[in-house]
Amino acid sequence: MAKTKTQFSCQNCGHNSPRWLGRCPMCEDWNSFAEETNLNLSNDQSSLASVRDDFRGMKEATWENIGVHGAPPIQSESSTSPAWVSLDAPGEDGPDAPPDTQKKIHLRRLTTGIPELDRVLGGGLVADSFTLLGGDPGIGKSTLLLQVAQGLKTHQKDLKIFYVSGEESIDQIRGRAHRLGISGKNQIFLASENQLERIFASVKELRPHVLVMDSLQTFSSQFSQSAPGSVSQVREIAARLMALAKSAGISVWLVGHVTKEGNIAGPKTVEHMVDTVLYFEGEGGQSYRLLRTVKNRFGSTQELGVFEMDGEGLREVSNPSSLFLSGRAEAVAGTAVAVPLEGSRPLLVELQALVVRSTLGTPRRTSVGMDNSRISLLAAILEKHMRLKLSEWDLYFNVVGGLRLSEPACDLAASAAIWSSLAEKALPADWVFIGEVGLTGEVRKVPQIELRIQEAKRQGFKVLVLPQSIPKRVAQMVSSDQSVRIITLSRIEQLSKLFST
Repeated sequence: MAKTKTQFSCQNCGHNSPRWLGRCPMCEDWNSFAEETNLNLSNDQSSLASVRDDFRGMKEATWENIGVHGAPPIQSESSTSPAWVSLDAPGEDGPDAPPDTQKKIHLRRLTTGIPELDRVLGGGLVADSFTLLGGDPGIGKSTLLLQVAQGLKTHQKDLKIFYVSGEESIDQIRGRAHRLGISGKNQIFLASENQLERIFASVKELRPHVLVMDSLQTFSSQFSQSAPGSVSQVREIAARLMALAKSAGISVWLVGHVTKEGNIAGPKTVEHMVDTVLYFEGEGGQSYRLLRTVKNRFGSTQELGVFEMDGEGLREVSNPSSLFLSGRAEAVAGTAVAVPLEGSRPLLVELQALVVRSTLGTPRRTSVGMDNSRISLLAAILEKHMRLKLSEWDLYFNVVGGLRLSEPACDLAASAAIWSSLAEKALPADWVFIGEVGLTGEVRKVPQIELRIQEAKRQGFKVLVLPQSIPKRVAQMVSSDQSVRIITLSRIEQLSKLFST
């Protein structure tokens, strides 16, 4: 007979205690402990073991009709099969074997039909991956997942997607899908359910290839008696979905709520369990959406996907630089263009600075889109090495479009915008600034400068202001192009001399 056990769990970090505590000793949050009752089951009755037993042997059968090539078949599991396998795949002799006998192993990947998403995922959706998608309410998470289902269905004809919502009815999901122009064609199936055991029963009967769970905080399991959204429920749901993904070979998408601090709600153990953590974000009043990777076991975490929300759903932005450039024909004092890198993608971004006489004893330093301490640091460098009296002026800084920048390669452009506003001299609209500024005033080179230069040329910029220490091959490459001109700086004080006449 199942035994019950009562404990207190921190609703912020998941720390457990046999008694109530006013302050959590792990995260130091006050009044975060809540009483929870868990079923203490024996090993053969444990939730994870039941998932693995129920879906054992389903992995290869799930993909037998799908044209997904790459990894060789995995040995089917049975009650008598060993719990271990060789590192080398069947028929593979290892790295020391002759090249003609070696078999290259690839992850099974599916194209989502959305190139921006495929880039963020590292080349496509891995067949047995577990992905966590977080974002603010109303940002477009459910819309994105419905469009992912449409893209998967279109490019893999026999693939089945099971979309489970714990927040919306089936009619509500259908209404959004029809508004987006998405049809199922017996490949997309819907359910409105909160009980995980009933969802697993449907999965076993339907045998889908992709499972979408929207959202984590609304589901509950009979193996935990606490309320949906509590730490024990969230941990239990995530652990069982992970076991499902790996045992049955199903690609699981899980939507998570976001706290007011911008983090995915629930204990951090959830993010450790999953293979990929994606954040879907956007600024209030802006139509664009940014998809970032925080964790990815199958690819880079530096890639960025850019979308725009309109009446027909999310639309990919093929030229993201157009979102962050004002498109102003005439030059205005206090603006400069930088070329930051988001993953492997260079973007052209307009930086704006406003310098006004301060009426306070301590001048203000306000920055939107760049770290405020970084802007204060650049102001100190300009005051020291360019003799600018910024200690008597308030400084307001902004990144056009609401993009958040953290790369030092934007230092030179930010310094140019600050100087331009103080000197009231407009920088030419077809100039771009690339470089890092050190504390001693030197202009330092930045990585992957070739990509940045190519993007600036593609967007029609004529003059590139670069560090003097750029590689010779890069200088020769730019010099051979008659459509652009380069100006090199070794120190930040040379910036004012460019416009002294």
